[in-house]
Amino acid sequence: MWWSRRPRLRVLAALGFLLAASCGFTPVYGPGGAAQGLYGDIAVATPSDVAGYLLVEQLERRLGQPTGAPRYDLTADIALSETGLGITPDQETTRIRLLGRLDYTLTDATSGALARRGSVQNFTAYSAPVFSAARNTIAGNSVTVQAAEDDAIARLMVILADQLVAELLATAPDWRAGP
Repeated sequence: MWWSRRPRLRVLAALGFLLAASCGFTPVYGPGGAAQGLYGDIAVATPSDVAGYLLVEQLERRLGQPTGAPRYDLTADIALSETGLGITPDQETTRIRLLGRLDYTLTDATSGALARRGSVQNFTAYSAPVFSAARNTIAGNSVTVQAAEDDAIARLMVILADQLVAELLATAPDWRAGP
């Protein structure tokens, strides 16, 4: 082949960077990016349940904990619902889908003015025990099912927090009040 693979990849990567630069692309965490100065500038409201604490933990991991007076306050309402997915011939549920919806409000901490409002939603799933009276068997027990449900809630809160942060960073130029 007259053109080896490595130089071709370099040329394609360089073209990709040139195209990204020409379309006005700015790295969100780079100088002049939407997230510049935002880290540690959003205070998340104190949660009231385990799911809320897991959400706040992930949000603070991504957005930082305020060290001084934050510029914005973020409140989030979490709604969780479950639906059965896998059903045996005996009409027993073997898999449960956990759907989460997060409605959030971002306000200016000093004036209370609404900066952004929105919602994100996603889902995850976990396995449930299968009881068979005919065979007198069980796959799973209450402890493993509770652990699976807790893990699913934790995963869902990470997913929702990451979606929320992505949405805030993508829209930051629209709602941020100055540098």
